[in-house]
Amino acid sequence: MVGVRREQLTMATQVEKLKTDGTEGRGSPLEMLGFFGRLGEYPRRWRGFLHDVRIEMRQVTWPTRREVFVTTWVVMVTVAFFGVFFFGVDTAAGWLVQHVIKFISSLR
Repeated sequence: MVGVRREQLTMATQVEKLKTDGTEGRGSPLEMLGFFGRLGEYPRRWRGFLHDVRIEMRQVTWPTRREVFVTTWVVMVTVAFFGVFFFGVDTAAGWLVQHVIKFISSLR
């Protein structure tokens, strides 16, 4: 908890320094540089992003080989079942529509 408080204090002092660094009314130094200032900040942001990704990836609980195998089979069986099911529904609906059209055309 003390580390968090110290970090907050240092962040607060950094913000205060940025506010009072003699650029009042002109914006931050990066704003004054415009495009080139923003361009220079991208490597730092990218490095921070990759650091955050690395931290998050350490927290991932990866599945075991057996879990991947079992889950893959469940998906394959489910896809096969629904493939056969929808083939049957499509065939039945097509047959029904054909017979309705034949019936209606025979009434004329």
